[in-house]
Amino acid sequence: MTKSIRNDYKPDFVTPPGETLQQTLDALGMSKAELANRIGKTQKFVIDIIKHEATITPATAMQLEKALGIPASFWNNRERRFRESLARKAERKKLKEQVGWLEGFPLKRMIKDGWIKRHNDKIEQLNEVLLFFAVASPRQWEGMWLSPGAAYRRSKAFVSKPQACSAWLRRGELKAQGISCSPYDRGRFRSALTEIRGLTRSAPEHFESRTVELCRDSGVAVAFTPHMPGAPVNGATRWLTPQKAMIQLSLRGKWEDILWFTFFHEAGHILLHGKKDIFVETDDREDEKENQADRFAANFLISNAVWQRFVASGDFRAESAVKDLAAEQKISPAVVVGRLQHEGLIPHSHLNGLRRRFDIVSD
Repeated sequence: MTKSIRNDYKPDFVTPPGETLQQTLDALGMSKAELANRIGKTQKFVIDIIKHEATITPATAMQLEKALGIPASFWNNRERRFRESLARKAERKKLKEQVGWLEGFPLKRMIKDGWIKRHNDKIEQLNEVLLFFAVASPRQWEGMWLSPGAAYRRSKAFVSKPQACSAWLRRGELKAQGISCSPYDRGRFRSALTEIRGLTRSAPEHFESRTVELCRDSGVAVAFTPHMPGAPVNGATRWLTPQKAMIQLSLRGKWEDILWFTFFHEAGHILLHGKKDIFVETDDREDEKENQADRFAANFLISNAVWQRFVASGDFRAESAVKDLAAEQKISPAVVVGRLQHEGLIPHSHLNGLRRRFDIVSD
């Protein structure tokens, strides 16, 4: 008879295990008092289990296994799933009061880009966003991203648009975590940068994968992440572990020279600054470490000596001169144009025919 019960019963993982116990006793024709005697407990204890007022502990499950012939694992799983369902109901009730927290996030874009799933139920959508950020509640998100001690608060852009910026940064973090890197090697990273410098002349379908590969082998995970509207961020740098750094890049603005300058700027942070630093790059930044990274990027792409000679020649306004310098230095002409525009040597409307527009279409 016990075997028949075990085969025929189809557990409802939401119903309490006490109901299953009562059904089992009915099928066996066993009274509560008899079961209590068989397991060495009081009748009240058995009644409390059936009424869901007492928990089936692993020890009790072992006793039920001996008395009823139903494995202890069955009772343990029923109890665990029931308690989990109660916890989920309580959690859902709490989250219902917090759905307003979602209003600041670019949910439509996050769903469109596949960062999160779409849910018609607002509470489920809130839970989806919490899973994305790997936090238990909006309060924990605020503690990580908005507390006075949060590293990201150094960025003015982040302070003004924390939801969009945090979503973009978190996506990059997830991508970088999925990149298996060799332990960080400073010399190997500098060598990789030299090869990547030559990739500035390449199309995105070539330079993106090769850049990721070269940096991965030197201990740096590069995450190309589509620009998120509302997040005025060009790039970010941080250390995920003492042996793994991360560079995150968007194509905000879409100009190739901005992409490459941002990449080498972030690389400068890795080479020049501490592993506890976190940098979020925007158009509005005033910091000595940012200035140092700017100088590193500019000089790595075009050495200061070469640049000074080029500017002193007076030919820098001519397209042919820009092309010649780019060919000599084995870099994209856009890098030369971008630096000329940034330093105010030519208008931002000048020589843009030498600058390509890129876009990150996949993530």
